[in-house]
Amino acid sequence: MTRREVFSRIARRYDRVNRILSLGRDDDWRRSAIAHLPDGSVVDLGAGTGAANADLGDREIIAIDPEPQMLSLNDATRRIVGRGEALPLGDGSVDGVFSAYVFRNLDSVAATLDEIWRVLRPGGVAAVVDLGRPESRWKRVLHRIGSAVVLPIVGLFAGGFSEYRYLHRSLDSLPQPFELYADTPLRVERIWRMGPFGFVYGVVLTKE
Repeated sequence: MTRREVFSRIARRYDRVNRILSLGRDDDWRRSAIAHLPDGSVVDLGAGTGAANADLGDREIIAIDPEPQMLSLNDATRRIVGRGEALPLGDGSVDGVFSAYVFRNLDSVAATLDEIWRVLRPGGVAAVVDLGRPESRWKRVLHRIGSAVVLPIVGLFAGGFSEYRYLHRSLDSLPQPFELYADTPLRVERIWRMGPFGFVYGVVLTKE
């Protein structure tokens, strides 16, 4: 099953299940990153159904997502079907980029970070929240066992067993964030951990 098929099939229940899995903390984790964004125009990369729209406030939201079914549920004024690896925007055209729970599902993180650098104005900020395995080895083992059991069970009750089994596997798809964001055209300003065992991370990047 491809990533696109996964998110197409779970589009209408995606936000609800995320809320359950995060014990209601998913909005708090988004807001911790959004707090670092400037005012003005902000790309919501992998915007999906628009879960971040209210927290982005008065900023001009450009919602970009590769999945039309997800984007059709988004109430942002400006919605564009597109991918992080080829952002359909001009050079230096936005003040900020926000992305939540998307990077582990990209085809190329490196290409996406290059594109974010391209579309940001000088001094622009990118803020990313995503999931991954904890840093500690023993915590990684426990977390891997837990997600292997919990995610498919939640998916079974949500009507998407195979889709949520895929999401479990996606947690192992990328290296730790301090390594993932180390060699990019953007400068790392801050990386922090959240959630049980620190399996959620936030990172703030700037364009000089």
